[in-house]
Amino acid sequence: MKKNLTGLWLSFLCLSFGIRSLAQAPTSTVDQFLKQLHGTLKCSVKEFNGTELMKEHEFQGKSLKTKTADWGLILNAAPISGRPDAMNLVASFQLNTGLARSSAVSVAFDFSNWNPKNYVLVPASIYNGNRYRSIGNSYDPPYPKDMYYNPAVPLTISNNPRLSNQEGQAGLIELQTGNVSTPAMCFFSEQEKKGFIVLTTQQSRLGNNGLMIAENHRKDSCSFSISAPAVRKMAPGFGDFHLSNDLAPDWKAGDELHLSFKVYVFHAAGIPDLLKKFMEIRKELSGANQPRNILPMSKLFEAATDICKGNFIEVPAGAYYMPENNRDFQLGWVSGMMNTYPMLALNDQKERDRVSRELDFIVDKLQGKSGYFYGGITAAGDLRPEKMNKDFKPLQAMVRKNADVLLWLMKHIQLLKAQGYSSKVKLAWEHAAEKLATAFVRNWKKDGEFGQFIAPETGEIAVYNSTAGAIVPAGLAMASDYFKNKEWMKVAQDAARFYYKRDVEKQGLTGGHCGDISQDADSESAFGFLESLMALYYYTGEQEWIEKAETQAALGATWVFSYDPVFPENSAIGKLKSNMAGAIWASIQNKHSAPGICTASGDYIFKLFRATGKMVYADLIRDIQHAHAEAVNMPGHPTTNGLMGSSMERIQLSDAEGKGSIGNYINTRNSWTETNGMLMAMELPGIYLNTDQQKLVVFDHVKAEIQSASSSETILVLSNPTVYPAEVSFLSETESQAKKPLSYTAFLKWPKVQLKAGESLKIRIQPGNEISIL
Repeated sequence: MKKNLTGLWLSFLCLSFGIRSLAQAPTSTVDQFLKQLHGTLKCSVKEFNGTELMKEHEFQGKSLKTKTADWGLILNAAPISGRPDAMNLVASFQLNTGLARSSAVSVAFDFSNWNPKNYVLVPASIYNGNRYRSIGNSYDPPYPKDMYYNPAVPLTISNNPRLSNQEGQAGLIELQTGNVSTPAMCFFSEQEKKGFIVLTTQQSRLGNNGLMIAENHRKDSCSFSISAPAVRKMAPGFGDFHLSNDLAPDWKAGDELHLSFKVYVFHAAGIPDLLKKFMEIRKELSGANQPRNILPMSKLFEAATDICKGNFIEVPAGAYYMPENNRDFQLGWVSGMMNTYPMLALNDQKERDRVSRELDFIVDKLQGKSGYFYGGITAAGDLRPEKMNKDFKPLQAMVRKNADVLLWLMKHIQLLKAQGYSSKVKLAWEHAAEKLATAFVRNWKKDGEFGQFIAPETGEIAVYNSTAGAIVPAGLAMASDYFKNKEWMKVAQDAARFYYKRDVEKQGLTGGHCGDISQDADSESAFGFLESLMALYYYTGEQEWIEKAETQAALGATWVFSYDPVFPENSAIGKLKSNMAGAIWASIQNKHSAPGICTASGDYIFKLFRATGKMVYADLIRDIQHAHAEAVNMPGHPTTNGLMGSSMERIQLSDAEGKGSIGNYINTRNSWTETNGMLMAMELPGIYLNTDQQKLVVFDHVKAEIQSASSSETILVLSNPTVYPAEVSFLSETESQAKKPLSYTAFLKWPKVQLKAGESLKIRIQPGNEISIL
């Protein structure tokens, strides 16, 4: 009976994957496909003693005999119709007779003629093989002395899984699918001008699958293997490793297991082609995810702004909206002068005055002689050092925070003017922005980069390298336009080209953007650099920036859950049945995902969608917004310490913090996740409609469908399935209007429609984004 069920299951898989009936197709079918990259397929059974691999038994055909068991293998493989670069593959293992103790099954893609210069990617975990100098054995390790004031410092990461950068040394990466945003392994071969991607599933009946990359000591062969279950000696933590406590199960006669894959071998001129291919196909195995409509953007905005209003404090240092979970002030990155922007957008006199007081405080207390800003100050008024080594003075600050200051200061000024409050813009703020822009330009001319840490007193770069200056081109472009300084625009463009070529095109990563990592690859720099590329498109209109932005969006997508992962049933996320496609992994050091971009709305992804018309970008930002809503604490949906509208940064699928942490929120809150929620509610339209193409995209937690359309109007049926009232913003436009870049304050003019909980309405949309209720 079991064999009959297996046959039925395989028939279903064949139909689902479009696989032709190739019962027991030989590995040569796959080998022929992999030949372009000197690859072969290997299926095996691995025997363990704890996590120690004792023996690996390789299938030579459809059967395998060991001392204690007889195994069977059915391998179904076939190209996808019309897709010569793609293949479906299902490997079905069954223990026919006997007993197999502590065993796992494995499918490996082995490559000879390997080159260690190949770019290796495992989404959200491994970038360029993580083949870089590594320091420390802990979270946020201190920098050694040789990293300070050293323009030749190599890119340096925390103690993360990585392939060896030492000649004659073998490399081994052991992961499980809980460590990655998409269960996939990829590489690009410069020599062959080919890319390879294998997609698999998160789990089998035995739990999360294992992902392993093994490179020999000569570095001329490399194996990419997927196992069920994962059996790792060590599990990666936050900059360190701990015993995995993984266990391989015992198998008895009749036990079976199926591993499913999509495999791609394709032409690629460079790393950007691999990244764009990955973004194109990352959901092809898992299928479309199912975002839930649970929290309208307007309700999220209301709840989060209420929290922020209650966090304005006056302390000896000054007056400001309290960041994070203490009274000390942190500038940029995760809080200060970011949470003020949605408060300014409220167009409320009290909050406008508070925002003005915070900007006064920042300009007065935190800008150094060089024009750069210090990264923070205690409530008592003491400046806070960042990434300091005791042997070096003066105090240092993050370049990323300074980039945030320039960007957000310019956004505040733009918003005030757009609201009709030009008189509220103070000369001191403008002078501060000019000094900061001048400092960035000065360093660019002197050093040819912006560095990772600077000394605000002297303006010197204290730590070089990384993509910490990812947002600087955006800030310089905005300042150039505002202050009519053409030189700043040239530097913005030159710097963007530099970062794109050095980091994205040549290394396939951006990093060093977070305040609590080394120069590790991270999602914040990936999305921050996309902000800059779209800013340059806005101010120049040049197609170059859209082309680069498409690659950068693809790099950003490698950090984003492409599917709805399975969490333990009894975990907090599991009990809420949250769909977390769209949660964004932090960095290769901080092995967790979070609700939203730190710290931005991601409106530049929406702008890229408008400029290209490609739905893949609309899907990406919609996923991000909906995953964020799943992490917000609301009645009946507990995620934090009880404060309605609060949220926190841990969406943990990995065992980096221990197996007991998987799927469980930390019972606290993070103001930056609340801020990016407010920003998404402001800067993304609830509903977007391209009237020429009748392309309708719903970002808000409502439903909409086109009932009728003509050249003069479109009728939508709109409904609110949530338990909260919704105020839904609209942006409708023609194809020609969509080609015009969207301004930073366009959201102020979007019309809104009120919907009660459970209510349905008909809406008429006419040219000029005119909305009326029928």
